[in-house]
Amino acid sequence: MSKPRYWLIVPAAGSGQRMKADCPKQYLRLDERFIIDITLSRLLDNAAFAGCVVATGPNDRWWPETEASKDRRIRTCIGGAERSESVLAALEALSGRANDDDWVLVHDAARPCLHSDDLARLLADLHDHPVGGLLATPVADTLKRTGPGSCDVEATVDRRDLWRALTPQMFRFLALKQALESAIDSGYPVTDEASAIEFAGQVPCIVEGRPDNIKVTVPADLALASFILKRK
Repeated sequence: MSKPRYWLIVPAAGSGQRMKADCPKQYLRLDERFIIDITLSRLLDNAAFAGCVVATGPNDRWWPETEASKDRRIRTCIGGAERSESVLAALEALSGRANDDDWVLVHDAARPCLHSDDLARLLADLHDHPVGGLLATPVADTLKRTGPGSCDVEATVDRRDLWRALTPQMFRFLALKQALESAIDSGYPVTDEASAIEFAGQVPCIVEGRPDNIKVTVPADLALASFILKRK
């Protein structure tokens, strides 16, 4: 049996409405570079990927302006309205190239602060894992639960076994494709790839990552991401 290869998928079809910008958040700039260019370079320059698929929006006019659009390792496909649909479209774009047992890493387009050490640890720890897994960081803050539509605290939630899911998330090509297809067909809310794998009855493994692997979501995150990147 051939040695499994590694493929990268980056869903980038979202509009990023919470950013309230004139373009999707992955096309905002950090120190004169598009966020998506920084994100892709931090992955492709630090691991031996067989290839990469970026799922873009159907009306994306910014991608041709990126550095990544000239990178021969990267192909694009049209993504969907939901993240899960974009990832599935990218998996379908890999059909015929990726083997069933190849590893696929899925990473957020607007998560440019991934540290190379975390990527290396994820690849090493999950290399022989039967299912795969994801980077995550322990929840550090005290958690409060309120009632529906209320700001009144009902309880303090025990955080000892809670983790904040990050990306990349790493699973076998066929297993992830089938899990996403099943979850989408069933109407199950897929919030990340691990949730689809869980829906399929498998148990992902958590690999602890750095808490500064942030996702740029709101305007204040831009300054924080810039600060983090200058220290790496």
